[in-house]
This record gives sequence, structure tokens and C-alpha cells, in this order.
Amino acid sequence: MNASEIVIRPVADKAGRAAFVDLGRRFAAAVPHSVPQLRSEQLELVDPDRNPFFGHARVQLFLAERGGRPVGRIAAHVDELALAMPAEQGFGPGTGMFGYFDAEDEAVARTLLARAEQWLRGEGMSRALGPISLSIWEEPGLLVRGHDHSPMIMMGHHPAHYRGWIENAGYTAAKSLLTYELDVTREFPPLIQRIVSSGERNPRITVRPVDKTRWDEEAGAVLGILNDAWSGNWGFVPFTPDEIAYAGKKLRPLIHEPLNMIAELDGRPVAFMLTFPDVNDVLRKTGGRLFPLGWFHLLRWLRHPRGAGMRVPLMGVLRELHNSRLASQLAFMMISRIRYNAANVYGSRRGEIGWILDDNQGMVAIADAIDSTINREYVVFGKPLGPPAE
Repeated sequence: MNASEIVIRPVADKAGRAAFVDLGRRFAAAVPHSVPQLRSEQLELVDPDRNPFFGHARVQLFLAERGGRPVGRIAAHVDELALAMPAEQGFGPGTGMFGYFDAEDEAVARTLLARAEQWLRGEGMSRALGPISLSIWEEPGLLVRGHDHSPMIMMGHHPAHYRGWIENAGYTAAKSLLTYELDVTREFPPLIQRIVSSGERNPRITVRPVDKTRWDEEAGAVLGILNDAWSGNWGFVPFTPDEIAYAGKKLRPLIHEPLNMIAELDGRPVAFMLTFPDVNDVLRKTGGRLFPLGWFHLLRWLRHPRGAGMRVPLMGVLRELHNSRLASQLAFMMISRIRYNAANVYGSRRGEIGWILDDNQGMVAIADAIDSTINREYVVFGKPLGPPAE
């Protein structure tokens, strides 16, 4: 075998998945400001027996080798739920995806992308979107702005040169996703304070913390609102019942009641806002390892994440209220309550909202109104693949 030849091997077993994850960890460790994640969590995400995403998706992982040495990785996947969505919302018939993209150099990158595209064609796909790893609800997009600081919880971090490699392989930007940073110690502008005060005087509106004593019920309500609120958005794929149960279990340790709100209208939940303390703060200190002392540091931090950055990854208002003044009022009321508690209960200074679609005018207007500023941008790229394989 030529020592310079690039060989792409499909991952077919547990050992291969471990090698796939460990290679990604090796690449991430070399990127400035990257934060090591828990290896056990990363292994679970690519395990078809543990991640319910595989219940509605076909996935193939690939490893690249040169001279017997691993030099890159990629995932190619087809989400049956995404195929069923309207094409104008980003996915739809014929759209497959790639993700978990890492490469030592551009030659490896081109070879990996070509192999993923070949697999997608073989699955009947005529278009590729990526990187999306694996679900749109996990880590979508390639970081193209904000490389000078670490990501918050559940956000990707990639080398700047990956963009050129992907574009040189024939991909163009399909959608930009933005995150917004704000100083949570600062009061909101007077106009926003008046909107919040008006809502608090409205007897029809109740904004309350989530109740962890009945977390399964609360998580079901939140994700039910999410499925309705986001259903018209670009890239939307509905949560399945198994994914709702899985997400509820995973998110529970991160839920601190003063930071997570449900808004009710006439006693009916119509909106929510989730806020997670930035676990990357502690993972940075433990190196992403639970042993020998990582468990101790993580559990102590989870009990009271004093001074942690706070990220709002998800919020939603039922579609029946979209384009109404009430929708933005509910959002401002929840943000205001969470901002106050983050600063005064947890001693936080920094918050982050997103991701937000760059053309989501309602959410962009809310982010602008509270004086937050764009700090990171992720891009999902697309490429036509030509006719599907016969």
C-alpha cells in the first residue's frame, strides 16, 4: 500500500465507534479554545442502541487512514423524519447529511466528503447538508465566527480552515445560525422593563419556574410546545416520544428551577425558556474526564454552579400566538426573570442566547432589544449530489 494513499474504512462495531470518538477528541484537543467533552456522552451519541435518533435514521460512520494512521472522520446519515419535512424548510425529500467532520489536511477532507456523498447517493439522496452531528438538535453547523473564545454547553467548536475545505469541495452556505452574548448583570432597557411590568399586571399571564418534582410531565410540556413553536422553522425535525423521554433524562441534572421558566395563559402552558449553566466551565478543569476526581468536581458544580456562564439553548411560544405582541411579551418576561436569577442567585455575569436562525426576525429583534450582541456564527452548507444511484 502506498504510504500516501488515503483509505476510507466504514465503522461497523463498538471498537470502531470508540476509535471514531477518540479521533475526534484528538482533533478537538488541538483547536485553540476547544473544551474537552465527556467521552462517555460522545460514545452514547454514536451508539445505535442508546441514542433514539437511530430509531428514525440511517447512519454510517467512516474513518480515514493514511499509512495505517487515522487522519480523519465523517458521518453520513439520512433522517427519515427530515425527509418528510417540506423542502422549503431546509430538508425534505432527497436530502441527506454529513457530520462529525474532521480531517488532517484538505486531501483527506475531500476524500472523506466524497465518500460520504457516495454513501448518500447509494441511499437515494440527491443533496447533502452539513455538518450536522447527528441530529439538528445536537450540534448543527460549522463555526465560522467566534473562534477566539470557548463555546458554551452543547455548541460545536471547529478550526477556521475547515470552511475553505468544505467550500472547495463544492458546498455553499445554506443557512447561518447565530448565538448572542449579553451581560446578565445589566438591567434591560427601560422599554423592555415597561413591557415586562405590563405583563406582570396581566392576570391572565403566569410565569413560573419548572417543577422538578414532576419533571417528566414538565419536560413533556416543554418539548410539546417546542414541537409546535418550531414546526415552521428552517431545519425543524420533530422530537419523537422516545427522544422526549431521552432528552428529559439527559437534561434533568442541568435544570435549576430559578433558571427555567414556563409561561401560562389562562392556566395553560403556552411558552417556555430553558437555561443551562455552562458545564464547559467544569469540563475545562477536569479535561473532560470523570476519573479519578472528575465526578466529584462535576457533581459539586451541578448542585450550585456559582459564577457559571448561562446559555439559553431553547425557547418557544405556541404558533397560535406568533406574530402577536403577547408572544414577545412572554419572551421578555421569561428572559427578565431568568436574567435576574442568573445574576443574583448564581452570581453569573455572562449569558448566551441561541442558536437563532439568521432570518428569524422575531428572535433577532428580541436579542437586539435586550442589548445582546452576536458572538458566534455557524453555517450549514449544502451541495447537490446529482441523480441518486440506480
